[in-house]
Amino acid sequence: MTKAYLVLENGTVFEGNSFGLQGTSIGEIVFNTSMSGYQEILTDPSYKGQIVLMTYPQIGNYGVNNTDIESKAPMSEGFIIKELSAIASNFRSELTLDEYLKKHSIVGISDIDTRYLTKILREHGSMMGMITTEKNTKNELIIKSKNLGTIVGKDLVQYVTCSTSYKWDEPLYCFDFENRPKVKDTLKKPKVIVYDFGTKRNILRHLYSAGFEVIVVNAYIKYEDVKKLSPDAIFLSNGPGDPRGLNNEHLMEVKKAILEYPTFGICFGLQIISRIFDAEIYKLKFGHHGANHPVKNLLTGKIEITVQNHNYAAKEDSLLKSGFEITHKNLNDNSIEGIKHKSLPIFAVQYHPEASAGPHDSQYLFDEFYKIVTGGGIEKTKNN
Repeated sequence: MTKAYLVLENGTVFEGNSFGLQGTSIGEIVFNTSMSGYQEILTDPSYKGQIVLMTYPQIGNYGVNNTDIESKAPMSEGFIIKELSAIASNFRSELTLDEYLKKHSIVGISDIDTRYLTKILREHGSMMGMITTEKNTKNELIIKSKNLGTIVGKDLVQYVTCSTSYKWDEPLYCFDFENRPKVKDTLKKPKVIVYDFGTKRNILRHLYSAGFEVIVVNAYIKYEDVKKLSPDAIFLSNGPGDPRGLNNEHLMEVKKAILEYPTFGICFGLQIISRIFDAEIYKLKFGHHGANHPVKNLLTGKIEITVQNHNYAAKEDSLLKSGFEITHKNLNDNSIEGIKHKSLPIFAVQYHPEASAGPHDSQYLFDEFYKIVTGGGIEKTKNN
């Protein structure tokens, strides 16, 4: 096996084995607590600029397929795991994880103490790091660790947004044995414009399956061009990095749209809505990344187990001053997980109701959005 090294910005060096592409990759290291879903995590555009550490010890045991990916290719800068499974056993598997990362030029490192690395990140917070297979002395790696840069304050959306608009018409995936419709048979099919800050495909599948006509547009689109598409609603997607990196000129174009049409935002979308209404955004110490985060719905009192992937959050006091009601809170750290405007049809959640992979507790939000857009109720089906 080829040796690989992981060096953190604080000078800590780990020695392990290389898998995927051999070479060097730099990014902000974050840990994900999911037990499965590694291919959805790797292809989530929100991980652009970041190296993902999986806390679950064995990864790769069910391989990779082309159905469960969340974008056209892996978006993370690198991958850190404890143990790479020697086999990939699943009837849907098309490639091993190692083959998939090689195919898409993603650097990985295995056989390091991931529990110790996670502990470092929990104590010190997310930090920049480098994976490399280049032959360096420990002193050389420590020197390089001082010049890894940062992704804070940078606009990473430009690297993941679509270049041209497109229509999405793929429903949620169903196994043959599942007895449920792929798409709601609705009389009305409102058009939703999705601002692509780095959208996951399963969000688009949920919107389409909920009854929407889905049009995806470049994140930097002008309001006048959106208006020409004759939308009924606006959706602001998830996305990578620091939402404070998106400049005010782009925010004002988005603002014109969400003041005109009912709007739903997820993750980065919540942060963009918050910025538009002058609420304050701050960086979490090590972020929320995983499929087991408890969130309380303050409107119903129910607890939802959620999928999360964000390093930033909005401050509660500034949201309240900006005309929002808090609808959801994280039970681990009390951070804001959901908001709705008190007088406008605008709402957002910080977590991922589309899951992929993860629990389905929050999928009802797509139906709620449909109800809002269509005037308070899901349209009667043709069968009723």
